[in-house]
Amino acid sequence: MTHTAKAGRNDLCPCGSGKKYKKCCELKVQKARGNTVMLVVVAALMVAGIAAGVSSFMNERGHTARPNGVWSAEHGHYH
Repeated sequence: MTHTAKAGRNDLCPCGSGKKYKKCCELKVQKARGNTVMLVVVAALMVAGIAAGVSSFMNERGHTARPNGVWSAEHGHYH
């Protein structure tokens, strides 16, 4: 079994383009890594937004009676 060393930035690119690795495939690897990070961040923000929206909706629309509270039909909640 042979061991293939990782290409250095100034080595020829292993894809066979004849360019240096830093001018060829390194950019593709960095871009792919950046896209993955961005996807994770956006997904986390979406989940947090949905959770906040559901929580807000449930707190406003829960219609749970407070002790000694009076239902206000005009406002749609207890006072």
